[in-house]
Amino acid sequence: MTKANPTKDYRILLFIMMLLEIAIWGAWQPKIFAYMGMLEFSSWQTSLVGAVFGIASLLGIFFSNQFADRNFSAERFLAFSHAVGGTALIAASYVTHFWGFFALFLIYGLLYVPTISVTNSLAFAHLKNPAKDFGLVRMGGTVGWIVVSWPFIFLLSAEAGPDQVRWIFIVGGIISYLLAVFSLFLPHTPARKDVEGLDKLAWIKAGKLLGLPFVLVLFIVTFIDSVIHNGYFVVSDIFLTSRVGISANLSMVVMSIGQVAEILTMIVLGLVLARLGWKWTMIVGILGHGLRFATFAFLPDLAWMIIGVQILHGICYAFFFAAVYIFVDAVFPHDVRASAQGLFNLLILGLGMVVASFTFPQLMDNLTLPDGSVDWQTLFLIPTGLAFLGILLMAVFFKPPTLGPGETQPRPGA
Repeated sequence: MTKANPTKDYRILLFIMMLLEIAIWGAWQPKIFAYMGMLEFSSWQTSLVGAVFGIASLLGIFFSNQFADRNFSAERFLAFSHAVGGTALIAASYVTHFWGFFALFLIYGLLYVPTISVTNSLAFAHLKNPAKDFGLVRMGGTVGWIVVSWPFIFLLSAEAGPDQVRWIFIVGGIISYLLAVFSLFLPHTPARKDVEGLDKLAWIKAGKLLGLPFVLVLFIVTFIDSVIHNGYFVVSDIFLTSRVGISANLSMVVMSIGQVAEILTMIVLGLVLARLGWKWTMIVGILGHGLRFATFAFLPDLAWMIIGVQILHGICYAFFFAAVYIFVDAVFPHDVRASAQGLFNLLILGLGMVVASFTFPQLMDNLTLPDGSVDWQTLFLIPTGLAFLGILLMAVFFKPPTLGPGETQPRPGA
């Protein structure tokens, strides 16, 4: 990658790039499982579609991300991927039989997922001070997820059916086209010709890290938490509309409250890490998942409580997942840092999403009552229990080499 041009400030361009990039994802993610239910896809079919991003992430670890990075300029790769991916996404909105829909969504996923890494790489290449500025640029993605929920207040009715809900893909496709054009105005970022082929041993290096007890514990807990986190997106829209009574055109806005809270919690994350340290910050993040699902299980008739508890999403994401990324960057030796980040990305965007996409629809099927309703309390108690299992594992077995950021050795009693 080229180095940042010291005479130019690209932060606004990069912020907009991130906003559009994540808005594409945010357009369809909250409602895709509800939409597939409207099309009467079976649980294994919805699971297969839900696993597309996870499958693409797994492939990206070994092929697509590296292939893109080494053979195309970043901005042209983004333009091509979003132009073709946007077309596939819009086409999927007009196909109601499973295999046609799955094929088009798979094309979209295989093209979109590598762009997540490419946009990050492009941003790092053109920021004067990546350590200081990347967080603010990446916040554009959170803003994009929030903003994209608002058009659906007008595009969907209170009891929207599939003919209306398919707008989630059309809106995502339109934003893809916008980003395809916008990408051509991003700073030129040539392919990395200086790298000799793919690092085929990167996954082996990452796997060896599991020999460290604190890495193994964090790996297991991250997997548990990523399944819980992705499971939230599988069932929440259906729960909010069918059980809580939130209208279909407002459910995405309700869920976006979590992203608003994410911005606020990311701002204070550094202070929390300095005060609580690695272990207890991450435990608070997992606790957020447990409390949110427990509220869903026991208080579904209190709509105001269900809406209000969405703010815990910010704590769930920032205090655990963001803390994990910072932990890896701060604690691991420099020569294995990239492999370690890939290892945990594999869990968060790959395996966790695949397992959640297959597990939660099956749970809904198994817990469907004779009257057609779902035993939501039993369903939500499962991720609640998993969250508290994760907390127990962290509290008892996670013993990092430093208690908090910037420390060279644990504090007394850690």
